[in-house]
Amino acid sequence: MFTPTTYDTYDFANRRHIGPSPDEMTEMLKAVGARDLEALIDETVPKSIRQAQPLSWAPLTEYALLQKMEEVAKKNRVMVSLIGQGYYGTVTPPAIQRNILENPAWYTAYTPYQPEIAQGRLEALLNFQTMVSDLTGLPVANASLLDEATAAAEAMAMAQRVAKSKATAFFVDENCHPQTIGVIQTRAQPLGIEVIVGAADDLVADQVFGAIFQYPGTYGHVRDFTAQCEALHGAKAVAIMATDLLALCLLKEPGAMGADIAVGSAQRFGVQMGYGGPHAAFMACRDDMKRAMPGRIVGVSVDSHGNRAYRLSLQTREQHIRREKATSNVCTAQALLAVMASFYAVFHGPMGLRAIAERVHFTTTQLAQALRDAGAVVEPEAFFDTLTVKVGVGQQGIMAAARHRGINLRKVGRDRVGISIDETTDAGIVTRLLDAFGITEAPGDLGALGVPEAMLRASDYLTHPVFHMNRAESEMMRYMRRLSDRDLALDRAMIPLGSCTMKLNAAAEMMPLTWPEFGSLHPFVPADQAAGYHEAISDLTEKLCEITGYDAFSMQPNSGAQGEYAGLLTISAYHRANGDDQRDICLIPMSAHGTNPASAQMAGMQVVVVNSAPNGDVDLEDFEAKAKAAGAKLAACMITYPSTHGVFEETVKRVCEITHEHGGQVYIDGANMNALVGLVKPGEIGGDVSHLNLHKTFAIPHGGGGPGMGPIGVRAHLAPYLPGHSETGEGTGAVSAAPYGSASILLISWAYCLMMGGAGLTQATRVAILNANYIAARLKSAYPILFMGNRGRVAHECILDTRKFAEVGVSVDDIAKRLIDNGFHAPTMSWPVAGTLMVEPTESETKAEIDRFITALLAIRDEIAAVEAGEIAAEDSPLRHAPHTVEDLVTDWDRVYSREAGCFPAGAFRVDKYWPPVGRVDNVFGDRNLICICPPVEAYAAE
Repeated sequence: MFTPTTYDTYDFANRRHIGPSPDEMTEMLKAVGARDLEALIDETVPKSIRQAQPLSWAPLTEYALLQKMEEVAKKNRVMVSLIGQGYYGTVTPPAIQRNILENPAWYTAYTPYQPEIAQGRLEALLNFQTMVSDLTGLPVANASLLDEATAAAEAMAMAQRVAKSKATAFFVDENCHPQTIGVIQTRAQPLGIEVIVGAADDLVADQVFGAIFQYPGTYGHVRDFTAQCEALHGAKAVAIMATDLLALCLLKEPGAMGADIAVGSAQRFGVQMGYGGPHAAFMACRDDMKRAMPGRIVGVSVDSHGNRAYRLSLQTREQHIRREKATSNVCTAQALLAVMASFYAVFHGPMGLRAIAERVHFTTTQLAQALRDAGAVVEPEAFFDTLTVKVGVGQQGIMAAARHRGINLRKVGRDRVGISIDETTDAGIVTRLLDAFGITEAPGDLGALGVPEAMLRASDYLTHPVFHMNRAESEMMRYMRRLSDRDLALDRAMIPLGSCTMKLNAAAEMMPLTWPEFGSLHPFVPADQAAGYHEAISDLTEKLCEITGYDAFSMQPNSGAQGEYAGLLTISAYHRANGDDQRDICLIPMSAHGTNPASAQMAGMQVVVVNSAPNGDVDLEDFEAKAKAAGAKLAACMITYPSTHGVFEETVKRVCEITHEHGGQVYIDGANMNALVGLVKPGEIGGDVSHLNLHKTFAIPHGGGGPGMGPIGVRAHLAPYLPGHSETGEGTGAVSAAPYGSASILLISWAYCLMMGGAGLTQATRVAILNANYIAARLKSAYPILFMGNRGRVAHECILDTRKFAEVGVSVDDIAKRLIDNGFHAPTMSWPVAGTLMVEPTESETKAEIDRFITALLAIRDEIAAVEAGEIAAEDSPLRHAPHTVEDLVTDWDRVYSREAGCFPAGAFRVDKYWPPVGRVDNVFGDRNLICICPPVEAYAAE
């Protein structure tokens, strides 16, 4: 009899996303010592907190998902959006779309904290910094910030730190983009900063510690701010300019006017609008301010051979190290988008960028002349790409006429419309636009210069050789490939980072992002043009509410740390509404996620640190005592669950109860949500608010350090206090530039939820816990597991205690660098406990890859044992010389171990071996000799 197969090839969760097969899981469970998967979960997750009902929705196949995405995409209406306000149409060169944005070698990489395996993306980010530095005329730039509005808010806080002025107010040019003003006001309130919004000419410099001006202004004005900058400097205050990189290819740069800090968005350098993001924001500053700059700075150092090597510089500034003393909670950058923007500059070069800028500008002057010839009142006199036209009572009619012709304009006040020309604006669009104004005459030739000649740029930019490559596509393609080959990302190997959840980013989840129906929407289009987005966001919200047990979500925060901040602001607003303005104490355990104390400080709260018990749990006695001491001043507690130590703490409900007994709110950090989905709902165990790292648990790729999304879920009583946005009419309190943050990448998490289904998501959680316990069981005889639950189980991650090896001279760094020789990214080093390794395999890794990782760590343990036995000194061992490069392999070998042992350790592939491009990078040298832009031409000549 013929028996049909029961194998379901379309079962995405179990055939594509979850790594181990059922047979492999059986083998792993034997090693773990559990009867079956459900028994393991019962031993790991306390039954007292398990959710009663399973997640409800059925899965879609990949094919069905893409069909659904097409249906939803068609509900968005793609029009020409000349709204401006910081968002513009742009052309993504196909070579960049195919080889960067759609290439898993770039989008699945992790933050380049291990520089030896990140030289490609570090070079691309250094190119970004160089581009920003050159165009702004300021010597130091970072790479990168979340969006222009938050970059401006970060600049305000930075100005307060570095200014010699004793003033407590900050001036904001009324010509700044409205969303920028809104985010600055949100950030200023808990810090006690008075925000003065007014005309630039009304600035009283000695009343403020700093000021920000928009250049060009939101309504198009181009003016020289040299006098304002001089006045501020005379008052020992800081001058900031929010600017546009494309405009700076033609116009006088901020540095030439005396600006101390420049911020803005690199979106129009080849990154689609995507209904708000993600887009790389930038910040540049004077050299003497660089150690106060937030975000990541790529610097140039040397490796163990003396060769040039790139690295992240000045790490001691970072929030996870400085904790409550941090001045920023910036964690996620927009690395992938910064890489795209940098390649856009490499692709076009300075002549290409100037040509694009000139075409945009002269198209604008052509339009202005045609409108003026027809009798329209057009402002301003000096402009780059944006015009404001006075239309009186005809405003609505002209906007409707433009929409009828497929064009969105900006509504300005009650009697004006705004028009912003961009790279994609052609003659046909100009004709249609004029027709909407009732002008049928063809526009004249490209207009005359629209700015005084004194406002034109006099300095060169992008002079470095990288921006002068042969721009044949073959050369561009090869350059991108060379850089990606230098890196190690998920497309090559497992990245077992504790608390970072580097899981599969399925191709089907990524594909819709580049469809025009999703990529080409301006974030401020009328709601009826974004019906598809709203359907997707609404359904994702419903699913996240079901997963978490919360009642409402805000999708606005565009990083996990920003989600923390938004959640705490929501708690503060709730307390104020109840007349509890005095509640400003936040209890945070020592084991909390690194950004938690920084976020609390930024939200205007006092951080009180709670001790950890010897087993890693929150010290319940200390927590209760400090909650009682805070009393009516207790605002919140912040806990991570399962704990940052990788354990399901039995006392979590009691921690929540104590907080509520004293009138506080419970913030449960969602960093470890990958251990909860389908098993535990934070909103049911006592949480009032949580952020979710969609770039961890919900499959948005890390992109070399961003993009990320950190939406917050809240119980019903907090819902009225979620972030609002001026563009949606929901009031104030915005934390991001766009109403839905980096909206386009919400599609990835929605697709992930749709294909996994409720049961698939739950199975993913179970297997994540299985994989972590399998690693712990296999390695516990070689590396002590630092923390385990009461029944000897870990959650979805485990901490390997490597501290005792320091006694014989082997550091945690030595182990991490040796893993590179085995072809692996190191686990999270020295966090949350110094000198340890925190491992998170995720559910996506196959048993074969996990076994390869275990083999590598066991081989490293044997090498440590040889040092312990005195068979080899630590400084002579392969551990200290790791990672080994091809240069090591081919040069004279004078080491006491063999080339084979050094270059091909256990677990390493032989045919497909990953060779790091540099040896161990010298961090101290890099910080002492800080170089944050591409090395000068002489360095290339010397090489």
